[in-house]
Amino acid sequence: MEERLQKIMARAGYGSRRSCETLIAAGRVKVNGIVASLGMKADLQRDRITVDDRPLPKGEPQMMYIALHKPRGVLSDADPSETRPTVHTLVPFQQHLFAVGRLDLDSEGLILLTNDGELANRLTHPRYGHEKEYRVLVARKPDEQQLAIWRRGVVLEDGYKTAPAHVVVEGEAGKACWLRVVLREGKKRQIREVGARIGLPVQRIIRVRIGSLQLGDLKPGEWRHLSTREVAALREGAIPGAKPASKPGAPPR
Repeated sequence: MEERLQKIMARAGYGSRRSCETLIAAGRVKVNGIVASLGMKADLQRDRITVDDRPLPKGEPQMMYIALHKPRGVLSDADPSETRPTVHTLVPFQQHLFAVGRLDLDSEGLILLTNDGELANRLTHPRYGHEKEYRVLVARKPDEQQLAIWRRGVVLEDGYKTAPAHVVVEGEAGKACWLRVVLREGKKRQIREVGARIGLPVQRIIRVRIGSLQLGDLKPGEWRHLSTREVAALREGAIPGAKPASKPGAPPR
């Protein structure tokens, strides 16, 4: 049966439908040797579908859920033109795994790698507002006005105003200061730009939680499979209208 290409790709583990559309638009997807276009349909059992010239498996993939501590200097995205290490080089699996909760090159911490496209879409789409929690080292101790501004929302250089955030002081580190920041959005380099806008240069970012999933004691570069209970908790939290595990903006218990 023919289906939209992005739906087939998401089910095969290539991430959310939106991210699959990006792969199609970039010309990285082919159907029977012909570069695919947005809106194209195909039948996985009849047609040969490839991404970066690697064929999609014909059968249903085994679902994989991996928590990874991304080190600094490692890319979150898989790009064939890149020579720098990516999160995919840190795990010994051939399946295509989608990175949920991407981090910039200089940030570190929790990333979920999975081939469950539907769950990935629920956890990454902005409209679902899943919490992500960070430890953030800023160059100086903030005053109450700076904290209040960050908590209310900050207008960025492009005119976008960030949503309210939960921000608390965690402890001093010499002249620097550790903050605990909980967000329900994920604009690129948002924490760094907010810090720069309010006079708190960011020196380090460590993500410690995505939804109900905790980084725990994983060291940089280490990974582990999620337990059945952790997967169930993520799925429950990803259901539209489900009651969140904590109040919006509140730190985890």
